[in-house]
Order: sequence, then structure tokens, then C-alpha cells
Amino acid sequence: MSVTKGLLVRFDALPGKEDDVKEFLDSGRALVEEEPATTAWFAIRLGPSSFGIFDVFPDDAGRDAHLSGAVAAALGEQTGAMFSEPTIEKLDVLGSKLPA
Repeated sequence: MSVTKGLLVRFDALPGKEDDVKEFLDSGRALVEEEPATTAWFAIRLGPSSFGIFDVFPDDAGRDAHLSGAVAAALGEQTGAMFSEPTIEKLDVLGSKLPA
């Protein structure tokens, strides 16, 4: 399977909410399991209070479906309560190595 599109989402936990953000991201995996076009999904920690999500898709349609899906809705619900406004960067994937 090849991927051509990606997303990098970054946000900072509000003070004292770092563990809540970790739990939130852990629960996000179950949501993306229901998205057939989300080829790979990673919850990442960039620093003590900086977190993110990196995911890849076969095409624009898959990425657009993800952006209007359950994870995006959950991010919107927790913005301002658990973490800062996320920055969402749309990426073109130039190369990849995925499990067969």
C-alpha cells in the first residue's frame, strides 16, 4: 500500500493537563481503527507539554475523511479545555516504508 498524503498536528497541553492529553491520545487509536483510509497513525510527544499526531493516507479523499471524522471532532471538543489550539499541517509524502 502506498501513501501520498499526511497530516502533522501539534498542540501544547494546558498546565497540569499533560497526563490527560496522554490518555486522550491513547483513546484516539480506537477511533482511527474505524477509518480504513488512515494507513498509519502516530500519537507523539515532542516535549514535556508538547504533543502531536502524525498520520498518513493513500490520497486526498482519505485525508479529508479523517479531517471530518471522530478524531477531528474530539480534538475540537478538547481544544481550550485540555490543550491549546492545534496547528494542522497538510503534507505530501515523498517516500515511505510500511509493513507489507
